[in-house]
Amino acid sequence: MNPDLKRARENSVIDVTALRDYLHDGNQHWRRHESIAQIMSSDPVFDKSKRLFMTRTQLFERVLSMMNHISELQEKHGWTDEDTRHAIGLLDDGAPIDLHLAAFEPVVTSQGSETLLATYGPLIQHRGILGCYLQTELGHGSNVSALETTATFIPETQEFEINSPTLTSTKWWVGSLGKTATHGVVQAKLILPSGKDVGPHLFFVQLRSLDDHTLLPGRNIGDIGPKAMGGWANQDHGFAQFDHVRVPKEHMLSKFAQVTPEGKYVQPPHAKMSYGGMLYIRSQMVTTAGWVLAKAATISIRYAHVRRQGSKSADGLEKQVISYQSVHYRLVPILARAYVFLQLGRQLSKSFASTSAKLAAGDTSTLAEMHATTSGLKVLSTTITTRDVEVARRSMGGHGFSAFSGLGSLYAQYLPAATYEGDNFVLDHQVVRAALKAFHRVRSSTATASSSPTQLSPSSAYLRCLLPSNTTPPPSPTSSSDWSDPAILASLLEWRAAFVVRSHAALDLDKELDAGASRRVANAVTEAFVAAQILDMIRGLEDVKLPAATKAVVARLYSSYLLVAVEEGLADLLSFGLVTPASPASGDFKDPAHHLRHAIATSCLHIIPESIALGDAFGFSDWELDSVLGVYDGRVYEAFWERVQGEPLNQTEVVPGYEEYIRPMLKRGQKLAEGKGAKL
Repeated sequence: MNPDLKRARENSVIDVTALRDYLHDGNQHWRRHESIAQIMSSDPVFDKSKRLFMTRTQLFERVLSMMNHISELQEKHGWTDEDTRHAIGLLDDGAPIDLHLAAFEPVVTSQGSETLLATYGPLIQHRGILGCYLQTELGHGSNVSALETTATFIPETQEFEINSPTLTSTKWWVGSLGKTATHGVVQAKLILPSGKDVGPHLFFVQLRSLDDHTLLPGRNIGDIGPKAMGGWANQDHGFAQFDHVRVPKEHMLSKFAQVTPEGKYVQPPHAKMSYGGMLYIRSQMVTTAGWVLAKAATISIRYAHVRRQGSKSADGLEKQVISYQSVHYRLVPILARAYVFLQLGRQLSKSFASTSAKLAAGDTSTLAEMHATTSGLKVLSTTITTRDVEVARRSMGGHGFSAFSGLGSLYAQYLPAATYEGDNFVLDHQVVRAALKAFHRVRSSTATASSSPTQLSPSSAYLRCLLPSNTTPPPSPTSSSDWSDPAILASLLEWRAAFVVRSHAALDLDKELDAGASRRVANAVTEAFVAAQILDMIRGLEDVKLPAATKAVVARLYSSYLLVAVEEGLADLLSFGLVTPASPASGDFKDPAHHLRHAIATSCLHIIPESIALGDAFGFSDWELDSVLGVYDGRVYEAFWERVQGEPLNQTEVVPGYEEYIRPMLKRGQKLAEGKGAKL
């Protein structure tokens, strides 16, 4: 064990075991995770030591073998479906089966008719067929209403004809479509016999033969090629073109919207009932962001403790990198955001389950709220996580650029989250639209009683700041103790959101251009929601079975999230007078945020001694992290040296291209040099 890591663990006040159970939502869930991870890490099928040296084709074959082996392990160990999903989730570079589990199965299950589910439900559940979700097209992504693929109803045969009328209508970017999926849910414009277009609907379509996996007639399907930075190399994102493909009428996902045998359209009870699948994926993305940040924080913080560089410390050695303010100021907030996103994601999943149950009963009362919340949190979590993984990588200096550090591949793998399930800048508009609707409802209410906070949804609760009873914002914090109070920090973020929304609502956007308005408003609104949730998390620690000292550290970590969020929102806070600006005219040049920044620095200094234990509590094994710089024992240089020996270029002393390329170049140069009088 590296002595610096050993000392950090010995001196920590945290009960790692208890905190680990808290992060994994109970000891039972942790034991399941530990058991599955141990089985997989000791199985050669899941060995990671060679994957960095594989071609894309080899990586694809490798992931297919892992998918198949997980099915074998499910039978061998009696895993439940939930266990199997967890095992698939541990494949850290993704798998073609991901979209089957995340989109295909939940969408068909929640929106398919009883007839369709009776035929295909068991096959979907047991992966007797493999599915994907064909929404995005070559010419359209976030603008779902403009998709060009058509599904025309033919009354004479009681069929739908699926067609790709243009090149841009080609389905694109669909995970597992390229080579793996046998079936798909196709998003297409429903065209009635009258020629009327009633908008995008979902259709269950078989893609490949279940006998030999060949494409069925009328389907032109393939892989779209490698992705940026080598990310998702083993995922067969695909394209699909349909040439007047007929499917039975029963293959329309018709639990909500339907077409009668005569070709008349039966509207769903809510225009956005079909959004359930998309909302499900977004609701899971916050938790995913939390675990990605957890990996980045664990790896970078462990390495920052082990790495010594620069001036001498009290022990006569160079200082630990983690002791530099420029380093821990970057890494502690990442750790805090990991903890916050994990708890937020858990709460969001519960909220989605409630909304889903209501939708199944035809109750759409919480659908709009869920749409606004998942849109905002999807943008916030993916934007922050994409940034933070790269920040963590850079904090590790030159070694962070090595693929063996683990963070380069983690970044490439996570990066598309900022654009799938809705481009973040497009989703900002969804959040702003919901915020303005809520604002106008509050403004139009004249009686205080009818505008009581209890009538505001969680995502718009910050608007209570604008009620007649709350016309005066709280005084600007003036001391470090004020800035250390999470209730004050949360209040500032809520008032900021209220003022930003009110200001935006007053703009005449036809005359007053503000290119960054949607980004600013959406961020303020979502951070206000998160701030309220963090207060609940801190209060909820009272009911959690954790030692008092551990609770205190976690509460400080949650508060540090608020501190940094407030600092990042200072421009708005100063603009609206929520933080009193300096007055140079009166000779006051003191930075009004000085105490805030002092509070952040103090918070970091309190958390750093506990940061190794806070990272250990995530429970990652070395197999899961797959990072030479984040190994549990801290022997990073030994791990680095060992991995380098596996580099294929190092398997021969003289590179194969020497005779053909290097030697002729050297000889040519030596001959030219001889003419100049040089001698060897």
